[in-house]
Amino acid sequence: MQRPLISELCRHAAELIAVGGGMRRVRLRSGDMVVELERPEAAGVPAPVSAPVPDAPAEHDDLRHVCAPMVGTFYRAPEPGAAPFVGIGDSVEKGQQIGILEAMKLMNPIEADTSGRLIDILVSDGTPVEYGQKLFAVAPLSTQ
Repeated sequence: MQRPLISELCRHAAELIAVGGGMRRVRLRSGDMVVELERPEAAGVPAPVSAPVPDAPAEHDDLRHVCAPMVGTFYRAPEPGAAPFVGIGDSVEKGQQIGILEAMKLMNPIEADTSGRLIDILVSDGTPVEYGQKLFAVAPLSTQ
């Protein structure tokens, strides 16, 4: 069974707290990913979301993250229906294109900033992302 992405856990946590009646706090765990959501005391104030990046296994203590260089929509493949640029477990080279970020109808390549093994993809395909948001976790060659 494939584990859910962090964005899916966040969505599920928000749904639970929205329909949970008097529930103020939700904590979901899937493997090594944890999402906590707490509704503030004041009604109508959006609840803060704490979505930690999955804890790295001990053998990958110094994971590097490829982050969004701008606000846009993240895509894993060059076009709809095409194979993704990379998958979890793939080796990547520094400068290799591993995704696309669409911003204002322009397709901007996302490139690996280090050579290593792709450990996790932290964002679902077609998801809007913020500047600096972590997209990929890479274990550099020196830690493999």
